[in-house]
Amino acid sequence: MSGAPPAPFGRLAALGRFLEIQNLGLNLPFAIAFLLLAARGLPTVETTVLVVVAFVAARNAGHSFNRWADRDLDAANPRTRGRDLPAGRRSPSEALAIAVGSAAILLVAAALLNPLALGLAPLALLLVLGYSYTKRFTALTTPFLGLVEAITPAAAYVAVRAALPLPVLLAVAAVLAWGTAFETVHSLGDLASDRTLGLRSLPARIGVGAASRLVPLLHALALLLLLLFGLWADLRLAYFAALGAMAVVAAVTDAEFLRAPTATRTPFRRHFLLAAIFLAGTVLALFVPYGPAFGLP
Repeated sequence: MSGAPPAPFGRLAALGRFLEIQNLGLNLPFAIAFLLLAARGLPTVETTVLVVVAFVAARNAGHSFNRWADRDLDAANPRTRGRDLPAGRRSPSEALAIAVGSAAILLVAAALLNPLALGLAPLALLLVLGYSYTKRFTALTTPFLGLVEAITPAAAYVAVRAALPLPVLLAVAAVLAWGTAFETVHSLGDLASDRTLGLRSLPARIGVGAASRLVPLLHALALLLLLLFGLWADLRLAYFAALGAMAVVAAVTDAEFLRAPTATRTPFRRHFLLAAIFLAGTVLALFVPYGPAFGLP
């Protein structure tokens, strides 16, 4: 008997590899944490399902569109020429169809949440899809990607409350800084190929040294903004303890990173851990009645 997986399972696994579903762990914990924070506990099952569906759909739309838009660049890059489109395992039209279908799912989920979510969904799609072209004309691709990731806190509050309280912009700015730091690290790993292909990036513009020194500053700014957000939200001690743990992990990671800025595998993996710490601290702060709350006066 053949050990090959059944055809439907094999196609599903191949789609998962194309969409790099395993990397959902980079940002999904932040999305869940802000969803819980917006609800001050557990949101309804319907809201939870719709938010997760919308988050995954937006991410898949951006990812598959990026693969379609970058197919020629990927074919010219030794690191990426084994991807599905350059390797011929998937057609460009199929990738574009996945992007369109994912975008449609996002719009449906937003419509089922509330009118404000539906009204803002096209803007979110514009950002998610637009980043694929930024590196062709600007060195600010990494901040733009940070902005894409910064949609998460705002989207959670809009989904749950059908409103966006002004102090939530502290969390938006925090994730913008955090995402920009992560994408700067990631772009350092692609610096050589970007230069060869004539693509713009922040490290290529300001240099490896300046870009790498920017990363710990962005991490510090993000943690400070998350601290201020936690004070506004009147969260308990566990949330702030998690920020402290994140600061330690980020400091250790940044010290290693500054010694070898183009060795990006460890910082990439630590991002999963940092996201998990933030989610754990949020859960404990909301659901474990221990420790004082620290609200702003």
